[in-house]
Amino acid sequence: MSIALELAGLLADPSRGVHTPDWTDLIAAARAESLIGSLACRLEGRELPEAVERMMEDARRDAEHVRVRALWEAEMARRALDPLGIPVVLLKGTAYAAAGLSASAGRSIGDLDILVPRESLDAVQTALLAAGWEWVKEDAYDDLYYRTWMHELPPLIHRERDRMIDVHHTILPLTARRKPDAGAMIAASVRLESGLRVLAPADMVIHSAAHLFADGDLAGGLRNLWDIDRLLRDFSAADAEFWGELEARAARHDLSSAVHRAARLASNLYETPIPGSWRASDNADPLFRARLLARNGWGQATRPALRLAFYVRSHWMRMPPLMLARHLWTKARR
Repeated sequence: MSIALELAGLLADPSRGVHTPDWTDLIAAARAESLIGSLACRLEGRELPEAVERMMEDARRDAEHVRVRALWEAEMARRALDPLGIPVVLLKGTAYAAAGLSASAGRSIGDLDILVPRESLDAVQTALLAAGWEWVKEDAYDDLYYRTWMHELPPLIHRERDRMIDVHHTILPLTARRKPDAGAMIAASVRLESGLRVLAPADMVIHSAAHLFADGDLAGGLRNLWDIDRLLRDFSAADAEFWGELEARAARHDLSSAVHRAARLASNLYETPIPGSWRASDNADPLFRARLLARNGWGQATRPALRLAFYVRSHWMRMPPLMLARHLWTKARR
């Protein structure tokens, strides 16, 4: 069994920890996949070797610090943008933490990601710049690239707190083959007590699946798939109609294939309970599974040819061929 598969199995069923033969390999893989905090939370209260328990306790403490810092950064963004009177939707890890979802337990959280209406981008960037954020990318080509073709503004960083914010106006690049309805996502978003918002349950799963299977090269894929497992479990347990809503919303956003693949692979690797009708396999699933598990006991990436193929795929899905060639040529020359 590969170490990444062993990690997935332990997350799915923490009771397997008592049979783990080599904690060194497993912890190295968990750190490499940004899953060490999630693993630590899953193993809390379990009988572990003393040295392992110390590391798990450190990971839980670090994850809690990250959670508090992420929520504070979201509050700072709320204060900066509240005068605009527009919906500000939290995305990814900060959204899970703010909504109190099980996906947030121990989760690593990096940049603050928000979704706002596209027509409000000028006002949003003006407000953020006035509140202390600065542009990270000052190159004219990069700035034009983001503003013309991407689903977000160029990234900003706060000059005092050294924290990044990514301002999205949709969830996939404008050049991508799939065209999700960002306006519908914002309209259906759920308001939190703070005044910030998170995506509705089905749209939250769809965004996570899109980020993993319709926009990226599956780097960090085991963590993102773990998010999907947790979200599917939370939402399906809370709402008997959830699977039908997810099916309908995925179709509306032109992301049915990504959502179905996410559910199948979550079921395969994390034992996520999914409807029988969602289990029909796709011929490409074994390749995606192999890419997700391409990690050795040292925490190093393996299968370089497969990783390269998925890297090329990610760019191919983002841009038409001629545009992609021009973009890569421009970047290479620079």
